[in-house]
Amino acid sequence: MSQAISPPARALRLCFSVLLGIGVAACDHAAPAADAVPEPGVVEATRNGPEGAPPGSCWGRTVSPAVFETVTEQVQVEPAKVNPDGSVAKPPVYRSETHQEMVVARRDNWFETPCPEVLTPEFVATLQRALSARGLYTQEITGTLDDATRAAVQTYQQPAGPDSGVLSLDAARGLGLIAVERDPA
Repeated sequence: MSQAISPPARALRLCFSVLLGIGVAACDHAAPAADAVPEPGVVEATRNGPEGAPPGSCWGRTVSPAVFETVTEQVQVEPAKVNPDGSVAKPPVYRSETHQEMVVARRDNWFETPCPEVLTPEFVATLQRALSARGLYTQEITGTLDDATRAAVQTYQQPAGPDSGVLSLDAARGLGLIAVERDPA
């Protein structure tokens, strides 16, 4: 036995399906499957950066999810019945229709990162010490880019940079881990 689904409920289901499909479910915070391949740049730096990225450069990204809004409109079902003298015999009949509209499209926010070959255990240990000196990393210095290190990186760079656990080039420079390029004088 199947039930008919109203257009507003169908639109709402579609919206939730889209949101779940891009990983922005508000109520379900289940961990991704172990064999799931993460999107390039979101969890690890990638060479597949934005269009026009210099060859050999590495990139991370954050994803700004699409924003949807529920819109309710009044739709005329029956027009008004007007008498020959111009008076209204019967007012028009309306019904409410509700649907979802995308107000802001999903957006990828790219930022340059140190390339994976730079992220040696020695580099990561130095990163952990730099974050520890700022009170952001409280674990043992292991030289492993683990969840605790990524959380500390995200906390460090979030106020002025990307809200990501992928180390940005600007954050690495700010921590003194990578030389700052100088303008030729």
